[in-house]
Amino acid sequence: MTQSDASSRQSALDRLSAHAPFLARLAVLNPDDVARFLSDGTDAALAAVTAPAVDDEIMRTLRQWRGRMALLLALGDLSGEHDVATTTRLLSDFADAACDAALAAAFAERVPDAEPQGLAVIALGKLGSYELNYSSDIDPILIFDPDTLPRRSRDDPDEAAVRIARRMVEILSARTGDGHVLRVDLRLRPHPEVTPIVLPVNAAISYYESEALAWEQAAFIRSRASAGDRALGHRFLSAIEPFIWRRSLDFRQLKEIGAMSDRIRDHFAQGQAFGPGYDLKRGRGGIREIEFFAQVHQLIYGGRDPSLRAPATVDALAALADAGRIEPDDAARLSGHYATLRRIEHRLQMIEDQQTHSLPTQEAALDCVARLDGEADGAALLAALKPVVTDVGACYDRLVAERAVTTGLPRDEEGLAAQLRAAGFDPPDAALRTIGAWRGGKLRALRSPAALDALETMLPELVKALGAAPDPDATLMRFDKLVAGLPSAINFFHLLAAQPALARIATRILSLAPTLADALGTRVELIEGLIDSRAFDAPANKEQLLAEWTPGRAALDYERLLDRVRDHVGERRFAYGVQLVAGATDPLAIACGYSELAEAALGVLADATIAEFVAAHGRIADSELVVLALGRLGGRALTHASDLDLIYLFTGDHLAESDGPRPLGATTYYNRLAQRVTGAMSVPTAAGKLYDVDTRLRPQGAQGPLVVTLDSFERYQREEAWTWEHMALLRARPVYGSDKACGEVERIVADLLAIPRDPAKLAADAAEMRDKIAAHKPAKGVLDIKGGPGGLVDLEFAMQVTQLASGECHDPNISAALGCMRAAGLVPTEVVEAHGLLARMLVMLRLTAPEGEPPTTAARQLVASQCGEPGWPQLLAAHDAARQEIANWWASIRPAAPPQQETGK
Repeated sequence: MTQSDASSRQSALDRLSAHAPFLARLAVLNPDDVARFLSDGTDAALAAVTAPAVDDEIMRTLRQWRGRMALLLALGDLSGEHDVATTTRLLSDFADAACDAALAAAFAERVPDAEPQGLAVIALGKLGSYELNYSSDIDPILIFDPDTLPRRSRDDPDEAAVRIARRMVEILSARTGDGHVLRVDLRLRPHPEVTPIVLPVNAAISYYESEALAWEQAAFIRSRASAGDRALGHRFLSAIEPFIWRRSLDFRQLKEIGAMSDRIRDHFAQGQAFGPGYDLKRGRGGIREIEFFAQVHQLIYGGRDPSLRAPATVDALAALADAGRIEPDDAARLSGHYATLRRIEHRLQMIEDQQTHSLPTQEAALDCVARLDGEADGAALLAALKPVVTDVGACYDRLVAERAVTTGLPRDEEGLAAQLRAAGFDPPDAALRTIGAWRGGKLRALRSPAALDALETMLPELVKALGAAPDPDATLMRFDKLVAGLPSAINFFHLLAAQPALARIATRILSLAPTLADALGTRVELIEGLIDSRAFDAPANKEQLLAEWTPGRAALDYERLLDRVRDHVGERRFAYGVQLVAGATDPLAIACGYSELAEAALGVLADATIAEFVAAHGRIADSELVVLALGRLGGRALTHASDLDLIYLFTGDHLAESDGPRPLGATTYYNRLAQRVTGAMSVPTAAGKLYDVDTRLRPQGAQGPLVVTLDSFERYQREEAWTWEHMALLRARPVYGSDKACGEVERIVADLLAIPRDPAKLAADAAEMRDKIAAHKPAKGVLDIKGGPGGLVDLEFAMQVTQLASGECHDPNISAALGCMRAAGLVPTEVVEAHGLLARMLVMLRLTAPEGEPPTTAARQLVASQCGEPGWPQLLAAHDAARQEIANWWASIRPAAPPQQETGK
């Protein structure tokens, strides 16, 4: 022991003896503990304190144990050997162990020969986050399982559970000559005025899934199974996790949480002013405001980001900063302030073991608290605390301001008309009629008082956003149509009020992108994903997406997984479309992002489908399913609404049989399995539609089997395939299967594409197929980017003939292949540039003009900008020039006239 250690320990004991009568009495009662602390330190002294046996003396021994722990933890705190986080963690560990001991004693008294089980303690508040005070209440919710709770033969399970729970609480909280162990407050349970103190687990789950209030969701941020039957507790918390961490955020709850803070400030008004009497917990700039600061951000973002679900306040602040949700400097300062405020709160409670949070009003008492903490007097303590409280209050006020909503559009027609004109509605007549209909409850979604209140809350920001749209009246009509389709508009309106930026994004979507507007009308909660600034990051690759989707996936059954994947894909696809509408990302990068998204979804759903199938039919030895993508997925160039061109293959012996309870031959096995994978990708569920899957490019087309072996695929392609089928292979890429199997498929495709060909016959075959396509599917108009002379189909035919004839540049991505061909002198530079323009136009027009008509006047400038042109006329001129370049190249490749003999194979 160093001299410094000895000095710190002695100082702690001296301050405790002089200024904390409760702890001074404990020091007299436990001289051996004090001596061990002085000689060996806090941890060594704590190690010598063991939990009492569960016996007839449990009331006395638990209280004695509590006294020794309180003394030693206070000495460790005052000496600086433990920081605030360590102290609160050890206090929480003690509370857990005390609850376990009390519960075991209660079971032993009622059912002596049974193991304690079937009753769990769910800790909320500071115990739930391992942040317990010296003199905190504990706020548990008690649940029991009627099927596993031990009881006497004639006991009703509910009555037995109540008796055991009541005895546990008595053991902990009854005051005897030795004091108490823990104050137990059970009022956080559902409807405490009418419900028993311990609830059946299924009834509790049902309540939190259907009836719980906003404050209860916030309370469960800091929750854990802390004592009793922890497996039961974990099962309960897992079941209500969707209630706690909601992917679809209810902004009414955030409003209510803010109102809670206001009510606390008003109710404890006497403790708001800083100085003597200041309430460290509830005062402005106090502990509660740091906790609320973290919890509001966790409620907003934690449903979508599991890394933010840390129960402890300081841990939550750090996680929020790491995720970019709050400023790192704010997190660091608030964490330091939290430690300071909690430390002084502990000093208050050390003095007489009172549950107090307010600084004394009398000068002598305030001096006592200050000197216990090592300050000279009360004035010095206040001087140290003032900047802390001021900074916390300012941070919290900024949060409240960010979440605050503007209200107050005039209700009289003249005043409203003036504001509508100022916003951009001129004349305002149509907008006046629409808003009047809303206020009159003419729409189904606006017939309740809560919905009308939410409407008024968001109207000012909405009118600003709509008025700034290129065509305010048309955009207002689309917004009206959107709201008319909603069963309830309450949360949507609260969201727009709380996040004005989303109102601006929503109006831009309605103005410019019918495809996204339709998606929003189907799932209005899609817009919530845009709260996350990362929605505007560069599109994620497949590995990043799978890493994001993995947490919690194992706990989902198959049907819920189908819905969850549809939710993930819908949110991402919507966000990528919004990036295009915002002009934030190159359309070709988004096309690649759409493809990575589809590939990730296929991987997750194929894995899950195979697992389900294997459970029924087993596996086939040395065999597996492989999925080969063609077309836009193969070339990593999907648009917002592209379907997926897939070929299913399997490795191994087609005569083999599966080893499960219902065995199948390999061909039947894989055909059924592939049908289920297709269904998993394409069948609509409650969460909507995912992708259309097209398997007609498989060997022998729609007439052939859905799945063939790799050997059969290779043999067909060598001996029977038409020229156009080999052309299609130029955009083939395996997207599912083991590395070994995918490598074998890549080898087969590469060998097939390397077969020497007669250039003249190749060109003639391609020209014949192109003519058939043109006759079967004529161009829809001048903006049919794919069809018609010089469109993308012509470009692909020209480049595929060139690739097969030359044996070079067999990259499935068209942009990469064209780059290779340009370097090899196989394609004019102008054609490469033409492809870039048309490919970008295709991606943009799928969003802004999905029916093939020209985009609206408002959307034309967006399309032009995203394609690198200053305006719509310039884009049309560039489009015409690009098509001419492509048409010229294709004309130079295809024969002047179709040959007379039969061609094709």
